[in-house]
This record gives sequence, structure tokens and C-alpha cells, in this order.
Amino acid sequence: MSAVLEAIGVRKSFRKQTVLDVERIALERGRTLALLGPSGAGKSTLLAVLGLLERPDAGRVLLDRREVSAGDRDARLHVAAAFQRPWLFKGTVGENVAYGLALRGVAPAERKRRAAEALERVGLGGWQDRSALTLSGGEAQRVALARALAVRPRVLLLDEPLASLDAVEKRRLAREFARVLREDGMTVLWVTHDQDEAALVADDVAVMRDGRIVASGPADEVFFVPQDEWAAGFLGLEAPIEGVVASVEEGVARVACDGADVFAVTDTAVGTRVRLGVRPEDVVLFDAGAEVPASSARNRLRCVVADLEHTGATFRAVLERGGVRLAAKVSKAAVRELGLAPGVEVLAVFKATAVRVAEVSRSGREVSA
Repeated sequence: MSAVLEAIGVRKSFRKQTVLDVERIALERGRTLALLGPSGAGKSTLLAVLGLLERPDAGRVLLDRREVSAGDRDARLHVAAAFQRPWLFKGTVGENVAYGLALRGVAPAERKRRAAEALERVGLGGWQDRSALTLSGGEAQRVALARALAVRPRVLLLDEPLASLDAVEKRRLAREFARVLREDGMTVLWVTHDQDEAALVADDVAVMRDGRIVASGPADEVFFVPQDEWAAGFLGLEAPIEGVVASVEEGVARVACDGADVFAVTDTAVGTRVRLGVRPEDVVLFDAGAEVPASSARNRLRCVVADLEHTGATFRAVLERGGVRLAAKVSKAAVRELGLAPGVEVLAVFKATAVRVAEVSRSGREVSA
């Protein structure tokens, strides 16, 4: 893969406090990178640097391998952005969508055609003559995306684009926006603090903390086996399970961990040190003495509940078996039925296909498995 936009060694400080210190971040062609992190992590500052809206104190920004800066007007015309607030002005929807095209000197007839095309792409075909001030929050965000798509940018930057919407609308628009961006082959940076939103839209994920990127890679790797312990906690995971591949049979490895064997689908060689990750939603709990019917779920670990956390509509149970720790997402009804509480024994069941495997090199760094 080739990077369309990347930042190397960028640092930024405000009032002598470092708010950004990133060794490297790259947006690969045709892929969406979700940038995750808590408030104050530096996500919006990094977006501003990548969007050539802020000059870093140090480091380089490259667009198609050419170094660019905030003063490079030609480079800025290749980057479009949409923000949490759509910033629509008084006038028609069509005028708002065509605004960026007008700034780029596109002829009126072509502006009209491309604005109509962009509105069609976001599900607002025929809305050109409507007043922009009468739109709902979700409609306004669609218009903001259409405005960005209309200029056909090399890179699209989205800063918390759905944060102001309710949960149902956010999930629906995230799916729709992700589909549109993939169909258009867009290169996208999508900044959010919402993990569910990121999971819906991202090909790749980077997690920020205190101005630094602490985990990055393909979405399924970061969401399963983040390299950083803090990132694991932020993503609702326990630290990765460590072990050694003891045997492999028909594509299923038995990984010897501290106090338990875990089965995973992988072709990793016997004797390889690995880290394993299991998402809480993939773990199903039963009574410790339950006779669970035969199924494809190879992993059946008798564990002790170490902690039980109320997370709103559900609970997060932290489970221990020897040196193995994992989490399970359980309903209120399951908590009652199983009598879940710290110290209670349960049977944790999950499929071998639900286990993500990352090899550990001799240096201790993870490599793709």
C-alpha cells in the first residue's frame, strides 16, 4: 500500500506544553483510518496538522511523498474536511455544497452538476433548492459530507462528524457514510472518541493518548490485540493473553498460556510466542458446572469473576483463569441468572475463530500473524 498523506516526527506545543508528539501516521490510498482517543488526546490537533491548517513545531507532512505545509495553497486544495458542526451558511443546500467548487474556480454549470451528483451520493438527491437552515442534524451532516465529496479531494478529513447526533442516527449515518466513502475509493481520516463508530467505518485504527499514538494497525488487529496496555483498557479489553503455540492441527492452534490452553485459528508455527485477544462480545458465560452441548466453540474455560462493572445497558465481567484474564459482555438478565459477582465461578465459552493471534518477535514487538 502507498501513503497518500503522512506525518513524520511531528510535534506541537502550546504554552510550553507538548500536545502532539507523533513519530509517524500514514493515510493509505482508498482506506479509512479511524483516530481514537479520549478528549484532550491531541486528535483534533493532529487533524489540523495533516489538513495543513496548523504548522507543526517540528516534523514533516507529505502529500503523495512531497513535503507540504500550511502555506501551500495548491496542496490544501487537495484536502477537504467536515467537522462536528456542519457550518452551513444561509442559502440553499445546493449553494452550500457548491461552495468549495466556487473557491476552486469551477465554472457555474459544472458546479451545479457536481453538487447534484454529490447530494445524490449521500442520499439527498433533488435537495438543491431547499433552505440549508431548515435541515435536521443528520441532514446537515449529509450536506457537509456532500460539500467535501464534491471537490473530489485526494484526502478527506472528518473531525467527530457524528458526535452531535443521537445514538440511532449516528449508527445509521456511520454505516451509510462508510459505504459511500468505500464506493468512492476515498482516503479518509475519521476522528472520533466512539469505538463503535470507529468499528463501523475503519479499515485501520490509531489510538492516541497524551499527544502520542500508542496503538495502530488494521482495525481487526487493534480492536483485538492492541500493543499497549492502556490502549487495551481504553478499548474495553484486558491486556493480551500471552502464550506459546504448543500444537497445530487442521489450522487450529493450541496455545499454552499460564494456567490454561486457548485454541485459535492460525497457521503460526509450533513454538512461536504469541499474544492473544478476544473481544468481550464473543465470550458467552454459563454456570461453572453446566454441560454445554458440543459446538464449534472450542474454548471452554472455567474462570473466576474478578470484577463486574456496570456499563449502562450491559455489564462487563472480568474473568481469571490462572494467569489468563479476559472480559465478557453480559446482559442484566444474565447477571441475575448466573448470580455474577466477584469470586463466582463460571464457564467461559468462545470460538477459536474469535481469537486474534499476534506473533511476538524476539525484541518483544508484535508482528502480524
